This record gives sequence, C-alpha cells and structure tokens, in this order.
Amino acid sequence: MPYFHINGIGFNCGYNKLNCPKILNSCYECIEKRLSTMGFEINQEFRIFEIESDEKRLKIEREQIWQKFLDVLNIKHIIIMDKESGLPILDYAVSGVEIDPGLLSGFIQANITFSESEQVSPNRTSSIIEQPFYEFQYKSFNILLRNGEYIRLCLILDHKASDSMRYQMLQFLGEFEDTFKEDLLKFQDTGAIDFDEMIEYIVKSFNVNLVFPMTLAHSIPPHEIKKITKISIQKAIYNLAKELLISKPFFFINSLLNQVKNIVNIDADIVLFEINKLLERKIIVPTKLEAVINKIETTQEANHKKINSIKPISSIIITDSDLEQLKANIESIDEFTAKKLIKEFMKKGKTAEKDRAYQVANKEYNKALFIAKELKLKDQIYKISNTIFELDNTTKKVELDFALEKAENYEKNKDYINSIHFFQKAVKLLEKFLIYNLADADSQLKKLKKKIIKLREEI
Repeated sequence: MPYFHINGIGFNCGYNKLNCPKILNSCYECIEKRLSTMGFEINQEFRIFEIESDEKRLKIEREQIWQKFLDVLNIKHIIIMDKESGLPILDYAVSGVEIDPGLLSGFIQANITFSESEQVSPNRTSSIIEQPFYEFQYKSFNILLRNGEYIRLCLILDHKASDSMRYQMLQFLGEFEDTFKEDLLKFQDTGAIDFDEMIEYIVKSFNVNLVFPMTLAHSIPPHEIKKITKISIQKAIYNLAKELLISKPFFFINSLLNQVKNIVNIDADIVLFEINKLLERKIIVPTKLEAVINKIETTQEANHKKINSIKPISSIIITDSDLEQLKANIESIDEFTAKKLIKEFMKKGKTAEKDRAYQVANKEYNKALFIAKELKLKDQIYKISNTIFELDNTTKKVELDFALEKAENYEKNKDYINSIHFFQKAVKLLEKFLIYNLADADSQLKKLKKKIIKLREEI
C-alpha cells in the first residue's frame, strides 16, 4: 500500500471562535482527532500553527516563495545516477559552475561505500526521514545525496541544504521514479536513455526557472494590464522590466529585485512574491539561454542589414571602421588636408546635433579632435573640445528633462514607486552636472532628494 508524506497543507476547520462547539479542550486536539479520522497518521513531528488573519497567511506565502528562491540560488548542479552501477544518467547545470559528473560519481560512490561499511554508521541529518541523506564536501561545494529505489539524486550546493530543500528532494525522488520507471529500468539494461522530459521535470520540481533569463510576454491581455496597474509594486516591476529590456533582450529576477529595492525600502520577500505572481500569470516569462543567444544574433544581423541599407543615403552614418581607417591614414595627411577634414567633420557633427542625433554628432566631433591632436593643432583642439563638452551637457539636459517629466507624470498618477525611480535617475544626472559647477544644480539636487523622501513616506 502506498504511503504518502504530505507537507505544506492548510486546514480550514469550518468554525470560527464564536460558533465553535468546543467538543475538545483545544484546537490542537480537535484537529488531531479529525485528521486521524480521515486516515492521517500523526507522529511526534506533527505541528499546528494557527493563522489568525489573511495578513499572516500572506506573510507565510511570501516566506515560502523567498525560501524557494534561496534554495534554487544555492543549487549549482544536479546529478542523477544509477543506484546499481553508480553511472551518471543525467547531469544538469543550474549555474555556470563546471562539474565533471564522471569524477564526481566516482567520488560519491567511494564515500557512500565507506559510509555504509560496518565501521561507519550512516549520517542521519533529520529525524523525520527513515533513510539517510548523505552529505560530503567536494572541493568548495556541499554535496547532498539521497538514494531512491533506482537512482541516486545528488545536489551540488554552495551552502548547506535547508529543511525545505530536503523535503523537496524527498518529494522529487518518489515522483521522478514513478514517472520515469520504465526509462530507468531500460537504462540499467541498455545504458540508453532519453532525458529531455527528465530535464523539464527537474526544472519544474526545483523551481530552476527562477534563475532563467526572463522577458515579458509578447502579448498581454488588457484585463491583465488592468490588474497590474491596480497594484503599485507590480506596476513598478512591469515598468522596470520593460526598461531593462531596452538594453538587453532579457533580465534576471535578481536584477529586477535589486532595482525595486533601490527605489523604495520594501522587504525583498514582498517584491519577489509580486514578481512570482507575474510569473504565474505569464506576464513575466522565463526564456532559455539558447533562445536569448539566437535573439541577440538575429537582432545584430537585422541592425547590420539596416545600417548597410541606409549608408548610401546619408553620409552622416559613422562606424568604428571609419575611425580605424582614419588612424591608418593619418601619417599621410598634411596640415592643409587635416584642417579641411576637421571642417568637414565639424559641419557633419553640427548637422547631426541640430537633428538631435547626438551620438552621431559626438562621433563626428571626436574624429575631428583625433586629427587635431595627431597634428598638434592647439587652437583646433581647444575649439573642438569645447564643442564636445557643450554637446555632453546638452545630452545630459535632454536626459534630465525626460527623467523629470516621467517622474512628475507618475507622481500625478500616484504611481510613487516609478516616480521615485525616475527622480533617482534625475539625481544621478544632476550629480554629474555638479562636477562642472552648473548653475542651480546643487539646489535642484537637494529638492529632488527631499521629494524622494516624501514619496517614500507616501508609500
């Protein structure tokens, strides 16, 4: 007869404090009796915690999600070995740490043989389990291992395993062996196995998707967007994720977590809980590294084609190869030619600046500056350097105006977390201005810092 160990179950007794018949002396005795009647076997490890409010229940849920995140961050590698032969069936890298499964399997086999010998009793790490967990040190890692009926499950960890990870391991072993029993027996007979579905099972069981690269869903239904806008933390998470995706085609939960915490002093477990809600609703979606690499390559190829297609139309487009070619030919340029080229580059830069193509303008000015420095044209160096300095200030002012406008709009809509985020961006820009002693920068900086404090109080 199958025997199940059930963890993390909540029990609603069906009564409140006013209408309870109080058949027994305490809630503990009542629940114990009712569970026993339902067929549950109560042992010495049985614990009951009364959750008095939704707030307390929410706190427990947040703590559970946080522990899942800590557990998966602790796992570096997962290896499944055949119990009879000790051969590795599957090894799955959760992090970038390189592990040789063959060498490790030999090391584990030797340690288990030694542990199970008559001289050494097994290392029992918890009284709630009938069979032992084995724990070893391997290089700088902790190894947690447990035997099943057909396999040995081995976790390579940064630190010692938590109790929740041990429960997770127990649950995984039973379910994994039931699901893949035929495959495991086939491996024992032939040494062949198809482990694609096994990997998916590992990812799901150990919440590995929490450390995958993340992106936002391509299509989000309007009702989901409406839900996000009603919860300020979720709205901030969503907007920050969009911002992170501007510079890269993916982000990591840890980065998002730190971004939100830098904006407002909210406990990390609360932020992670809301991120997890967006994961469950498929607003934030994990993506495999292969897909990320493919997307980067596709984007680079598309950008390359785009640049090539518009090159003949505009002589303003500058590439790094232009500058390299200039460096290669600089020795053959005389002063007259140099001044002519400088004038041409400065003219292109001014045109680009008028069109607010500031990066293009900056490249043109720097090409002119390079020629001036190589030929030691002091007047030109001074003039071009001032132009670049002014362009830098103009760019920063544009960025500052944008950040302030976004911050004020978010504040008007009472989205204080995103408002703080953009005010913080404005503060960083003003701090750069202070280096150049820009007028009013210091007083504006103080006002913004006070504004951020006030908005945090609002939250």
